[in-house]
Amino acid sequence: MPPTAPPGTAPPTATPSAAAPGAPRQTAWQEGVERLRAAAVTEPGRLRVIGAVLAALVLGFGAVTAWQVSDRAAAADAVVERSQPLSADAADIYRSLADADTTAASGFLAGGDESSKVRRRYVEDIATASKRLAEAAGTGGSPAAQRQIARLNERLPVYTGIVEAARANNRQGLPLGGAYLRYANELMTTELLPAARALYETESARLDRDYADAEAWPWAALGAGVLALGGLGWAQRRLYQRTNRVLNHGLLAATASTTVVLLWLAVGHGVASARLDDSDEHGARSLRVLNEARITALQARGDENLTLVARGAVVVTKEGPDQGKDAYEVGYRDQMRALVGSESSVGLAERGSLLSRASELADDRAGREPVARALDAVRQWQERHRSARATDDNGEYDSAVAQVIGAGASTRESFDRIDAALAEALAHEDGEFRDAADDGRGALSGLVVGAAVLAVLGAAGAVLGIGRRLSEYR
Repeated sequence: MPPTAPPGTAPPTATPSAAAPGAPRQTAWQEGVERLRAAAVTEPGRLRVIGAVLAALVLGFGAVTAWQVSDRAAAADAVVERSQPLSADAADIYRSLADADTTAASGFLAGGDESSKVRRRYVEDIATASKRLAEAAGTGGSPAAQRQIARLNERLPVYTGIVEAARANNRQGLPLGGAYLRYANELMTTELLPAARALYETESARLDRDYADAEAWPWAALGAGVLALGGLGWAQRRLYQRTNRVLNHGLLAATASTTVVLLWLAVGHGVASARLDDSDEHGARSLRVLNEARITALQARGDENLTLVARGAVVVTKEGPDQGKDAYEVGYRDQMRALVGSESSVGLAERGSLLSRASELADDRAGREPVARALDAVRQWQERHRSARATDDNGEYDSAVAQVIGAGASTRESFDRIDAALAEALAHEDGEFRDAADDGRGALSGLVVGAAVLAVLGAAGAVLGIGRRLSEYR
């Protein structure tokens, strides 16, 4: 017979770890789960689970905050330290090439009287473009950017060789010089400038992506913070209902630290996003429009010079209202329409034109005044250009050349005023961009470390607060 229990005692029961004869033995994991399940049905066990969950929520909030803020801070740094400078360098390559082409045409018109100043400007433009290309090649940019850089490096020496051939023939009075110069201009407008524009657009697109990454709201971190606060609030309400104690110092400290991090995150990112958006709207975008306006003015100046160089040898062949007209004169008018709108518009630039957009994007008087001076100079340029074209059409070629490249009241003087005014506007907007962008990334400084430290303190407070209640069961 099997043994029986002594009278007055309960029969023995199996423990969770004891298995019936013949039953499969539980794994360590299963035994641990069973013990946790058994502990969770008691109030001390429940408190331990609550403390662990609260600590995990607070630490998770801190980790997600540190991660998302780090990403946005890195993107903000990229805007200031990498993307915008690279975009500016690409614009400088574009502008230097366009200016070199324009200067080469001006020097050609002067013939043997080409000044050392004009020659030096051309050499400096080529040197600047070459230097910026070398710097851009060393940044390890996207494959698309590297393709354009390689193309520019390959074709630029060809262009400069053709220009030198044009100068040599022109100095000897050979008409072949004009053909060489037209070929150089064609190479510039069909290969070099499109490649430079593609490089500029690639770098500008990267700048836009960095802006989007820096300004994106950290929804995961904000959600984790709200969840952590909700858990802490629920835990304190539960303790109040069971113990009638209003305050738990540990949980209160955890709630305070979580609230601080959440408010810091919301306010800091809000300020950063607003200042970065301001640097984009009134800095980066303004710089793009001003660069475009400056390059457009350069191309118009180049077309004006080449109108006199070609002497009607190049005409528009495409069917349309301009068919049979001087191609460079048509190009000049197209560039002017992009710059200020139709010639019939008087006073302000036509809405949608480059100078109109530049004026709208400028957010202060110091930014608008140079644009207004550039507009006045454009109107003066247009009047002087019409006079020079009338002189040339009357057969007075030398007088027309003087009206275009002369030292007095010439279109060159008007163009130089435009270029100087736009350079001043660019310098001002670049300063505006840097001030706003630095403020934007500065608003995120310290948040990563602060979130990590406060999260650890908050988790410790939650554990200590629950531990205080657990001590009452011992």
